[in-house]
Amino acid sequence: MPTIRDVADRAGVSKSLASLALRGDPGVSQARRATVRQAAEELGYRTDRVARALAGTRSGMVGVLLNDLRNPWFVDLLAGLTASLDGAGLAPVLADSATTRQIGRSAVEQLRSQRVDAVVVVGTTEDGDALRAASRDGVPVLLAGTWDPDDLGADVVVNDDESGATAATRHLLALGHRRLAHLNGPGRVGELRAQGFRGAAGAGALVVPGGMSEESGYAVARRLLEASERPTALLAYNDLAAIGVLSAAHDLGLDVPGDVSVVGYDNTHLAAIRHLSLTSVDNGTFAIGVQSGRFVAERAAGTGGGPRVHRVAASLQVRGTTGPPPA
Repeated sequence: MPTIRDVADRAGVSKSLASLALRGDPGVSQARRATVRQAAEELGYRTDRVARALAGTRSGMVGVLLNDLRNPWFVDLLAGLTASLDGAGLAPVLADSATTRQIGRSAVEQLRSQRVDAVVVVGTTEDGDALRAASRDGVPVLLAGTWDPDDLGADVVVNDDESGATAATRHLLALGHRRLAHLNGPGRVGELRAQGFRGAAGAGALVVPGGMSEESGYAVARRLLEASERPTALLAYNDLAAIGVLSAAHDLGLDVPGDVSVVGYDNTHLAAIRHLSLTSVDNGTFAIGVQSGRFVAERAAGTGGGPRVHRVAASLQVRGTTGPPPA
């Protein structure tokens, strides 16, 4: 059976670099990662998870708890997470908490029945009680892109949500906007983004519940944009809600960005579609996934020390949905 040393020799790199490349480390260039992965494929290199499980108590599987498979943000994070887990010899097992809850089952308990070595919570979840029980029973839990539930003593890997919302708001202020509104979302992430918005726009800035979906973004934006003193700029909780805002503006005959500017959050692939060209906050989703995989691999191996918090820097990707306010 080929080893990581064999892969490194075939790719012409060091053993440590080959390991980092297979783990999806963002410090390794895409070209070098491709070379190492090609060498692994040519040699048929695979981590023998079954043998490792038989040799000890680890299954080699990590449960990944998702809440909304329609949101492309999850896909971007999973790309980084799975690359990192694969490099550590771990296999992700996905569970949709929303779907299992609808049929009266617990996604966390479903994952635990498969003897996963750890659980990664991706985004918001309503399975707090089951996660607390798992944590009490010694199952490592990691929060990826969320702070909730906040009483687990778990590792947390998140975007710097407050600074991301601050950057987006300052961009709108620099364009000349003074009537701003933020369509806020749930949980601690929503609180931090609202703090960033208010800190930049002022305490009297309008913050309204906007939800996480296109439908909720549309409903709230339509109500705001039909007002006599409508906002000239809207910051949505995520890209899906922002697309709902764009649809509401279109249905009301408003030009974007001539009549109203719109900013999303997450910088998913939807934002870059030319027809949308959505200005959006890039929250380093892939990097969140990679770091989450590193932390959870250490926990699964019984190492890592006390609870850790890792923040990924945010940046603003300016596109075609923001401009000066109407004259």
